[in-house]
Amino acid sequence: MSAIPTTGLRHVALRVRDLVRARAFYVDLFGMRAVWEPDPENCYLTSGCDNLALHVSRDLPPAPGPNEALDHIGFLVESREAVWAAAATLRAHGVPIVTEARDHRDGSSSVYCSDPDGHVVQVLYEPTVSGLRFTR
Repeated sequence: MSAIPTTGLRHVALRVRDLVRARAFYVDLFGMRAVWEPDPENCYLTSGCDNLALHVSRDLPPAPGPNEALDHIGFLVESREAVWAAAATLRAHGVPIVTEARDHRDGSSSVYCSDPDGHVVQVLYEPTVSGLRFTR
């Protein structure tokens, strides 16, 4: 049993340069919806059982470097085929692909892209968790 009983990691906060552009990326490409926009510099999004906070930061470097503390964030998809479909959709929208879609030895599949601020975003099929649903 863990010392802190949680229901999982469901919140990530990102610093962004342009809130309108970042919001559109996550809403238009990943189907998230805004749940709270308290002011022009903050937006909270969800895909149902999670929370992605976008906070404007005027002092961000031009792009995250390879040794930044945040490696990537990930969105789970239902199948291996959905990873390849996501890669095609990202390309069609001109989103930079960081690592092409591929299969892994553990049966998972993934593709990595960059959001408008250079954060790496993974689209992942992971057979042991992709089909799980959050319930109370």
